Amino acid sequence: MPLAAHSRVSAAGQRPEATAELMAATGLDEDVLRDLVHRFYAKVRADAVLGPIFAARITDWGPHLERLCAFWSSVALMTGRYHGAPVQAHMGLPIDWAHFERWLALFRETAAETCPPRGAAHVIERAERIARSLHRVTTEPETFPEGD
Repeated sequence: MPLAAHSRVSAAGQRPEATAELMAATGLDEDVLRDLVHRFYAKVRADAVLGPIFAARITDWGPHLERLCAFWSSVALMTGRYHGAPVQAHMGLPIDWAHFERWLALFRETAAETCPPRGAAHVIERAERIARSLHRVTTEPETFPEGD
């Protein structure tokens, strides 16, 4: 078996163990993350700065929230539930760093309200990393090959 294929099999086999360890270490689980996602995006939708940007792209919030729950499950707990292309979803949006700062402020606030302290720190650190990465690729798309 090629090394890359072996790594994928090993990672998939270890995923439940890693997820259980992350849950124990952070106090996060699927219910907490679902609450976080739903409360956070309710704030985003009501926000004067971010709301119109999301409203222009998302017409059916039910399926979108389910995708976001899967995304945060994968990011925070390594569940592998999300299968999507978040970079492509953000390309072409009329956003700059001020939008990411607002997004992060709302995320930090909601994480502090809904997650245990270690869990909040865990998801906030990941959100900050995601914001920096998405900002970079949305403002400098020529440096990233299509599909990455």
